[in-house]
Amino acid sequence: MSKLRVAVLGAKGRIGSEAVRAVEAAGDMELVAALGRGDTLDTLVDTGAQAVVELTTPASVMENLDFCVRHGIHAVVGTTGWNDERLARLNTWLAGSPGTGVLIAPNFSIGAVLTMKFAEQAARYFESVEVIELHHPNKADAPSGTAHRTAQLIAEARDEAGRPPQPDATATALDGARGADVDGVPVHSVRLRGLLAHQEVLLGGEGETLTIRHDSLHHSSFMPGILLGTRRVVTTPGLTFGLEHFLDLN
Repeated sequence: MSKLRVAVLGAKGRIGSEAVRAVEAAGDMELVAALGRGDTLDTLVDTGAQAVVELTTPASVMENLDFCVRHGIHAVVGTTGWNDERLARLNTWLAGSPGTGVLIAPNFSIGAVLTMKFAEQAARYFESVEVIELHHPNKADAPSGTAHRTAQLIAEARDEAGRPPQPDATATALDGARGADVDGVPVHSVRLRGLLAHQEVLLGGEGETLTIRHDSLHHSSFMPGILLGTRRVVTTPGLTFGLEHFLDLN
């Protein structure tokens, strides 16, 4: 069986360089390009890349995906900054290339994805729930894409269960004291030297609390999910949002 020809975009970043090593070590993949800032995307066509791992920046990701989809190159995307307008543009591009698959994952850590799933399952049983994400101080966005997606899943689960809005008697507060409001779920962001990527989901009911916590201690924790996504996206046309769809959790 021939190896899957894979390129990495953002190959000189912390996670990108780790992805380069992971693809090189995968027995069923061949690294055909490792591109950084200023490198031409035409290299993807010249090297016959079948799939890319996109780990750049919100300012670059749309141009990169436009190129990939137009050339029928599948993509696994870890870059954050997604909103409804960007997703709509991507879906329009994919409609014109129906055989191409794109996976966007807020987090590639298997443990982080399971944390989101467990929080979604638990949310309907508790009156209160809040999310705390903790990262290194060089992280550009807040809250993290993982925390934002976790809060969305929690909110959807609470809506489906008919849960009313959470109790909160706060009458006065400094700006930001109660965190960001994501569909009614407070999300708090911590930026602290020494941390990598961590998240807690706090759930509270009458006389009890439940804490679901995940810690990524090294960038290598994201690699099994990136490799899994790369293997699956080439046979999954269209847009897939969230690695959980490739984990057969249901």
